[in-house]
Amino acid sequence: MSTGLLAGIGLTRLHVYDHRPAPDGTMSGCAHVHAFTDEAYYVISGSGAVELHDAERGFRRVPLQAGDFVQFGPGTLHRSVSEGGLEVLALMSNSGLAERGDARIYFGAAVDADPAKFEHLRALPRTHGLEGALQRRDASTHAYIALLKLWQQDRAGYFTELQRFVSLHRTLAAEHQPQYEAVIHSGPGHWLQRSLERLHKPPAADANAVGAALAGTPETLGMCGLLRQVPDPTPV
Repeated sequence: MSTGLLAGIGLTRLHVYDHRPAPDGTMSGCAHVHAFTDEAYYVISGSGAVELHDAERGFRRVPLQAGDFVQFGPGTLHRSVSEGGLEVLALMSNSGLAERGDARIYFGAAVDADPAKFEHLRALPRTHGLEGALQRRDASTHAYIALLKLWQQDRAGYFTELQRFVSLHRTLAAEHQPQYEAVIHSGPGHWLQRSLERLHKPPAADANAVGAALAGTPETLGMCGLLRQVPDPTPV
């Protein structure tokens, strides 16, 4: 029986959308936030940036090129930008909980106030494929442009809007606490217990090898770009 990836993490290969520019001229994904899940990027190839927004430091842009690593915590609104074939290995805590529901795309306050509109936009990749994913990204970008304008012209308004959005997602995500707790217990919780038990057992007691490959893994239309999630490993 698989125990998931090492230490209960999630791994996804991400190719940031570069099929056509967003409304602000960037090759980019949707701005979004996680309520509980940390994320990190290790850059495999290409170049670009990750744009980060949090309640402590506000906005900053972190340039990325092959070999770079950047890590950010929950509550950080973020957007990936490609400047030339950006591909990253995305590492997520909580067994990749952000791919299981702990993520909300930023479409602005008006859409957040209209659940039907939000759901329509969120589901566009499912209903319209790649073009739907790009339309969803474009809708997010229009709201993101307005957020950046607040950063430039009205810092108090910027932080108020950022806090509104992050708090909304945390409130909605809390409704799924039992499901999320189950994922955490079976993933990182299991690995923590296993590590503690190993302190009192010889290493050879748990020496089985497992492996996983991306070859043949279906590509999905994610928030940031085209995704290939590393599956749970199997014995080799």
